[in-house]
Amino acid sequence: MHLLSFLSSIQPLSQMWRYLPKALLSYRRLNLCQNVFDHGNGSYFMAFNGASRGLVDSYNRGSVFDTYSTSCTKMVENDTKVNSVSDMLVDSFGRLHTYLRISVSERCNLRCQYCMPADGVELTPGPELLSKDEIVRLASLFVNCGVNKIRLTGGEPTIRKDIEDICLQLSELKGLKTLAITTNGLTLARKLPKLKMCGLNAVNISLDTLVPAKFEFMTRRRGHEKVIESINTAVNLGYDPVKVNCVVMRGFNDDEICDFIELTREKPINIRFIEFMPFDGNVWNVKKLVSYYEIMDRVVNKFSDLKRLNDDPTDTAKNFRVEGHRGTVSFITSMTEHFCAGCNRLRLLADGNLKVCLFGSAEVSLRDPIRSGADDNELMEIIGRAVKRKKAAHAGMFDLANTANRPMIRIGG
Repeated sequence: MHLLSFLSSIQPLSQMWRYLPKALLSYRRLNLCQNVFDHGNGSYFMAFNGASRGLVDSYNRGSVFDTYSTSCTKMVENDTKVNSVSDMLVDSFGRLHTYLRISVSERCNLRCQYCMPADGVELTPGPELLSKDEIVRLASLFVNCGVNKIRLTGGEPTIRKDIEDICLQLSELKGLKTLAITTNGLTLARKLPKLKMCGLNAVNISLDTLVPAKFEFMTRRRGHEKVIESINTAVNLGYDPVKVNCVVMRGFNDDEICDFIELTREKPINIRFIEFMPFDGNVWNVKKLVSYYEIMDRVVNKFSDLKRLNDDPTDTAKNFRVEGHRGTVSFITSMTEHFCAGCNRLRLLADGNLKVCLFGSAEVSLRDPIRSGADDNELMEIIGRAVKRKKAAHAGMFDLANTANRPMIRIGG
């Protein structure tokens, strides 16, 4: 049966996008197809190819990587040769996990309401956290197996005293193309010049409001001007784009959406609007959620010349540019239109646990085997089994709200 005919038999075309990822995953298990999905202009483009093993083989040969995604992507051809991807990084749905997020600390110098409960969280004792050498060893193993992008997260990664040494050693890993950091920006301005010298080549800075008083309310700390200084420092140092993450919450900062977009007019800033997500202790409520569609309605009312950009097939974001603006605008739609089908991310937590899905509760320790003397082959076997158990997609937002998970600060942003 033709895929579109199959889908139309279960749902009208106008709502088909909601069911497309699950259907595609079923088709892939039958070795029938793979998809690049463009819902942005109402079209449905199917690219048929071989089995998922054939996909891995073609990826390793450096051919066009055709993948599917529920974000509004179009096919992006990439003729660049890439490192061979080990079977360790391929899940049962053929997804290639070439992006590793490493939390280097659970501690933070802010207390953001969507990240941490008001009374704080119990942190992992210091000796139970990964050391610098353990982080580098595991990162090296992942890169040797095909990971080409690493992002350092926290907590707040810049408060770790050896963050420069970690960056320097990671940047020297052969095959690593991108070494990024996600930070709240409080101390970044003074540390970024050295971090750049140590090989840090991509920056995300979290900022949820342009109003200092609201910043203090949300983060329970002062420092708004320091974050703005860090954004400007990153721009002046040549980072392009400087990504700014903004979690949109109804009644708090949803009136600032267009003000954030104004930041992209003259500077290479990528504003990334993120739907409010449920984690332990952040008192998630669907009434606080401002959906991608609602945000977009507000944006196009003021910026009618907003243009869709081509996304990488594994992008978590839907990317746009206002005509004439130097920077860009992105939307991360984890709650209303997930992008699980194109997921290429794994998470190594500060305590050494591997988490294959941000919203999944399943974790496996890599710290304990390392400290018990496990060699690289044994670690690869543990990692490979965890990756193979990764589910096709995370649960819906209401189920997630009732599912036990770590507070965001102990996962890593």
